[in-house]
Amino acid sequence: MKDLPAIPLLEHRPYDRIRELYLFMEPGLLAAIRRGDRGEARGILNQVLVQIYSMGEERSDLLKGLLLELVVMISRAAVEAGAPPAEVLGLNFRSLTELAAIQDPEEMAAWLRTTLEHVIATIEKQKDFTPPLLVGKAFAFMRANLHRDISRDETARHAGISPSHFSRLLKERTGRSFTELLRQCRVDLACDLLRDTEMSLAEIADTCGFCDQSYFTHVFQNVKGVTPGQFRLAPKNEAASLPDRVGES
Repeated sequence: MKDLPAIPLLEHRPYDRIRELYLFMEPGLLAAIRRGDRGEARGILNQVLVQIYSMGEERSDLLKGLLLELVVMISRAAVEAGAPPAEVLGLNFRSLTELAAIQDPEEMAAWLRTTLEHVIATIEKQKDFTPPLLVGKAFAFMRANLHRDISRDETARHAGISPSHFSRLLKERTGRSFTELLRQCRVDLACDLLRDTEMSLAEIADTCGFCDQSYFTHVFQNVKGVTPGQFRLAPKNEAASLPDRVGES
């Protein structure tokens, strides 16, 4: 991981500056923890620790408070990644009891790293530690970006899942590939626009991410069994009952 520049701390409001640092570093740390990437997570924690110790070394109460903020971040990532909430809470209770008795700053840093290792180990114990939340995040990203060309890898990165693992999850949980699901999302959006708006077919094709109206008509007919124009003219109850032809292109 590339070294990040030191962030200057405001002497009169150091805690606020550390909170800004958390907001900056949190997405990367959460993604690394969800992936079970210990090396990346350790590297991000070390970056944060350098800043924490630069302003809290002489105040153990402030230092402990900042470390507890990090533990909250780590725990939230663990639950999102599929770790049982009760186990994470139990781990936190034991860890916080240990922290209360620690006064040496170096021991506090070691405590934080040990807590991180335990949390990631808790995630890895799950047979499938990629929960529906992450898959749902991927689907939300797809639906929000249907108007443009998006790839499997980009979608997986957004959800914090490796592309290969993402493909396996889609097959296991839906029986379809990323390309098939993306096409289905585009056709579903097109159905809504055909039923509920007066947009032209060319406008709908563009909005749904099809390269042109001709290709839109080709894909739509393969999936729904009728052309977009026929779908629009059909009564709403009949249009809604048209089955999708799964797996056809």
